[in-house]
Amino acid sequence: MIRNARMGDIKEIYNLLQYFADKDLLLGRSLSSLYDQLKDFSVYVEKVEDDQDQEKLVGVCAFHICWDNLAEIRSLAVAEGHQGKGVGQQLVDKALTEADSYGITKVFTLTYQPEFFRKLGFKDIDKAELPHKVWSDCINCSKFPDCNEEALIWEKDA
Repeated sequence: MIRNARMGDIKEIYNLLQYFADKDLLLGRSLSSLYDQLKDFSVYVEKVEDDQDQEKLVGVCAFHICWDNLAEIRSLAVAEGHQGKGVGQQLVDKALTEADSYGITKVFTLTYQPEFFRKLGFKDIDKAELPHKVWSDCINCSKFPDCNEEALIWEKDA
């Protein structure tokens, strides 16, 4: 089940993102940035077998509006035991549906996992084609200016 992230999810989101950041598979996020951008995040949760009132967070994705008709998919992560089961695709689909609800027709991502996004219809793009406003977050990144993430973009009806 996908739902909007809640305050109580922040530490689990942080831990999931940090797990993959430690493996250089995505960029980590500070707890402060997660609290600041909570409304950007969706989570994929499953009910715990022994206690149907409890949920286990197994995936996360952020949808961030950047500029006129442009948004970004950030911080997509799926727990290792749940990869290959469509969780990531469902989270991306939710983000693209959200983009459509705002009338946004272009969604990009900066990723170390470009093949995953290519399978979902994203196309390679030169980072220089993205507006300078996008790079405001990059200045605080430990990998700036030597970023090796790949840029991809999805365009509605492209």
